[in-house]
Amino acid sequence: MSAAAGGSQDYVGFDTITQQMERKFLKRGFNFNVILVGESGMGKSTLVNSIFSSHLVDSQGRRTAQEVIRKTTEISPVTQTLEENGVRVRLTIIDTPGFGDQCNNEGCWVPVIKYIKDQHAAYLERELKPQRDRVISDTRVHACLYFLNPGNRGLRPLDIEVLKRLTEVTNVIPVIAKSDSMTVEERTAFKRRIKEELVFHRIVVYPYASDEDDDEDRALNSSIKELIPFAVVGSEEIIDVEGKPVRGRRHGWGVINIFDETHSDFVHLRNFMLRTHLSDLIEVTSQRHYEQFRTSQLRQIKELRAQQAAAAAAGGQMPSQAPSVPLPHQPMTQA
Repeated sequence: MSAAAGGSQDYVGFDTITQQMERKFLKRGFNFNVILVGESGMGKSTLVNSIFSSHLVDSQGRRTAQEVIRKTTEISPVTQTLEENGVRVRLTIIDTPGFGDQCNNEGCWVPVIKYIKDQHAAYLERELKPQRDRVISDTRVHACLYFLNPGNRGLRPLDIEVLKRLTEVTNVIPVIAKSDSMTVEERTAFKRRIKEELVFHRIVVYPYASDEDDDEDRALNSSIKELIPFAVVGSEEIIDVEGKPVRGRRHGWGVINIFDETHSDFVHLRNFMLRTHLSDLIEVTSQRHYEQFRTSQLRQIKELRAQQAAAAAAGGQMPSQAPSVPLPHQPMTQA
């Protein structure tokens, strides 16, 4: 029995810190930012709308064959505030229309990587202000859903190049888009092939092993890695099946229920992103990806200042204070 339960005067009360933190957290809410990377027609918008059970984003893909194909990758962020049981999240979904849609896709990943680094740079700039905000607005990308085309035999050279670059700057979660276009046997073989190619090319996707993991964490992460890449189906359509409303897709041979674990990994992906690893995605972004970016930027600033001081000394001018040096990676200004 605890000291509090026994009414003892020896009860200190520091065990209430979790309640204090929860109250503050509920007042403030939190930010969660997800970027969607994949070619047009992969159901990116539909999947993310399905995950959050809300129509958050509209499709940016071509609706008719007459529409002009985008020549470059665009960045299209949409921010919504959602509330569930008193918890508020400021959710930003960043779509990347035009990615991978050209015959020559050389450099199509550049705007995506630049956007992610821009958010790190903007956060660092706000963090280094002499009078910074008590709570810094967090626009850093916490997760990247990377959509694999089920029509391919495995990872394309483009996928390999982009995944290597993305995993250096954010938490990448690969998914097999529109997996209902494959048979169960094809899906199993495709998953196995993707796993083998990720290992062969030394591409490390989220979740990562940590020294802080206990046996329960390791078991959970191991079960998730078995599912990666998630074979998913998204749908915003409600279909009546034997008198019961089902969210899914109707085919000539039957109905896909996106919440049926035997039909797709949708439920596993949603639970992974929101129910078991949401906090970790945010924490790993801050402690791993942002910290690497921050260290690199500050090291470059130090080197630039040393060069400027050496140049000033060589010219016979001794600066009275350290020269001001802008951040090496300047965030893109928003119009």
